[in-house]
Amino acid sequence: MPELLIELFSEEIPARMQAMARDTLRKMVTDGLVEAGLTYGHAQAFSTPRRLVLVLDGLSTESPTLREERKGPATTAPEAALQGFLRSTGLTLDQLEKRDDKKGQVWFAVIEKPGRAAPEIVAEVLEKTIRSFPWPKSMRWGNGTLKWVRPLHSILCLLSDDTGASVVDLDIDCIKAGATTAGHRFMAPDRFTVTGFADYAAKLKAAKVVLDSAEREAMIWHDATQLAFAQGLELVEDRGLLTEVAGLVEFPVALMGAIAEDFLHLPPEVLQTSMREHQKFFSVRSPKTGRIEGFVTVANRETADHGATILKGNLKVLSARLSDARFFWEHDLRVVKTEGLEGMGAGLANVTFHNKLGSQKARIDRIAALAREIAPLVKADPDQAEKAALVVKSDLRSAMVGEFPELQGLMGSYYARAQGLPEEIATACKGHYSPLGPSDAVPSEPVTVAVALADKIDTLTGFWAIDEKPTGSKDPFALRRAALGVIRLVLGNGLRMGLERVISKIFTQRANIATLGDWVRETELEQEETKSALYEALINEDLASYAEGHEAKLAELASSFFGGVKPTPSKHHGQARQSSSDLLSFFHDRLKVFLKDEGIRHDVIDAVLAMPGNDDLTLVVKRAEALSAFLKTEDGTNLIQGFKRANNILTQAEAKDGVEYSFGADVKFAEVDAERALFAALDAAEAALAPAMQSEDFATAMAEMAKLRAPIDAFFTAVQINAENPIVRRNRLNLLSRIRQICQSVADLTKLDG
Repeated sequence: MPELLIELFSEEIPARMQAMARDTLRKMVTDGLVEAGLTYGHAQAFSTPRRLVLVLDGLSTESPTLREERKGPATTAPEAALQGFLRSTGLTLDQLEKRDDKKGQVWFAVIEKPGRAAPEIVAEVLEKTIRSFPWPKSMRWGNGTLKWVRPLHSILCLLSDDTGASVVDLDIDCIKAGATTAGHRFMAPDRFTVTGFADYAAKLKAAKVVLDSAEREAMIWHDATQLAFAQGLELVEDRGLLTEVAGLVEFPVALMGAIAEDFLHLPPEVLQTSMREHQKFFSVRSPKTGRIEGFVTVANRETADHGATILKGNLKVLSARLSDARFFWEHDLRVVKTEGLEGMGAGLANVTFHNKLGSQKARIDRIAALAREIAPLVKADPDQAEKAALVVKSDLRSAMVGEFPELQGLMGSYYARAQGLPEEIATACKGHYSPLGPSDAVPSEPVTVAVALADKIDTLTGFWAIDEKPTGSKDPFALRRAALGVIRLVLGNGLRMGLERVISKIFTQRANIATLGDWVRETELEQEETKSALYEALINEDLASYAEGHEAKLAELASSFFGGVKPTPSKHHGQARQSSSDLLSFFHDRLKVFLKDEGIRHDVIDAVLAMPGNDDLTLVVKRAEALSAFLKTEDGTNLIQGFKRANNILTQAEAKDGVEYSFGADVKFAEVDAERALFAALDAAEAALAPAMQSEDFATAMAEMAKLRAPIDAFFTAVQINAENPIVRRNRLNLLSRIRQICQSVADLTKLDG
């Protein structure tokens, strides 16, 4: 069976697009060939900066002949129906067959589609692939209509088998498919002919091209680590940069240089970021000091001077880049030492966070107030948490973060230490953004946790208040990530905090502010200047300083807001209650996703979320884990079935009788031993469950519930619930109610599937 080799040779393809392009080429070509009736054994795609390559083994030589029989209308059907059938099949009347059917004779069409040779199909599929290839960005060149990521120079399309190789007949905008390719742009630019993939790969390697990106990555990593090791240093791992650099070169040559002494005092992250972002250099550090002392650059060619000229040029450019970084660092340190971090961040009052949520400074003030409230819940010092919250975002105004935004937070920690602030505040500067993703570490320092929670909760409540919630796949403000961050902070630190109380208070405060705002807008003040001051105070959420000396109503409302007195209900407070409920539901949805990844079923989570205290996420998870483990046991499964049987009988009886059977079960009306045994088991379970639930010992609670399995099974085997004696029937229904109440004290078992 033939082998198909395709190479699309062009100018340099951006490194970030190459992985996607490999996968897309493989999928589009193989899907097209299979749709056309060809089969293949194995497909591999490769990329270098100048070529996309696909090789298919075991390709069939032609598509099969297809025979399709299609039933048409009855022979007595109207002419219009017959003509429609003929058009759909592409046949004429004399090509149809009459066949007997259950209701008489009908027309049948026998349609044969002859098979096609593989070269014809390959040409058709490849042209369609090239013309419709979904590059993120593409371009046209010359006078042609073809679009490609960069100008396409040649197409290699070769079918080969034991008898030889043949070029597929294909011409796209005057680019005719052939059997030739070119080697390395500088070291082996001449074109050469190939006869198949093995020949192609061998000749490319001889022409200084490493075809496989994974092989290039391995070469770069091996050579770079060896260069560092030879100097007693170690390479800083950066997998993202490794993949990118492998996409920039066809023949990697690692070269190592030293960083000038003038720059070694810069923070290692600054050196690493500057070299990675500007030069695509790997950082090399001393294992003893942790300082970044050197770099590794990857050239795309071998040179007679072993890279000396390349390194010299790189060092010249690197020196200029690191001089900029040194200037930013020294400038920021001068600002911190003279004005402090709060002075550095003063300009955030002029930076809009969101047009409906005020400035960054207003947001920071909200976070500081919230961090102070949360601090006792996470065993942090309130004063320190508030102080940290006021400065953790100050580095957003630093020159360094302006150049390298990815260093926000980290630079704040350096500047906090330079100012002499406590280590807890410096740690909070760096860690309050965490966790950013599912693999990001969860901070555990109390002050950091308080500020991180306040930051994320303020973001969520703010956007909920202005009705900017995630919809479908759209989440422009990363609110799902913020909610998951809150969940991981709470669970990762075992925090016991009622989220509903925290978010309700925030929404109520916003409602109070909105109520004050309505009054300010409705009040006619004599001095426009005073009214403007009130508006500004409203935006900054600081009306207390403007209350005295103005209208009595404003003083009353301001006192109500800042004094903690419950304000007069308004439309804003109704909206606040709804927003609080919606946001808590959003947290629950994110928690379901998080716990599902932990292996806990969605119905188990629903069962525990239906219980009181569902805003205490740590409590919810403890319950869910215990219930999940219980359901995996035989006793757990059988008990749930017994509970559901009891609940179904009880629900039907209550609906039929129009009463609620929820009390009054008395052992004196029991008629059989199994019934009396169930009374005793339920009494024992109630006595044991109450302290277990009180102490949140859910494992013990589940174990006590498991003891009910046998007596419940025996009860249903021995008695008939709907006895003829009405007193016995009522007593047994009330007994079922006790089963339901006891089981429901652990979780809402009606939420469980099956």
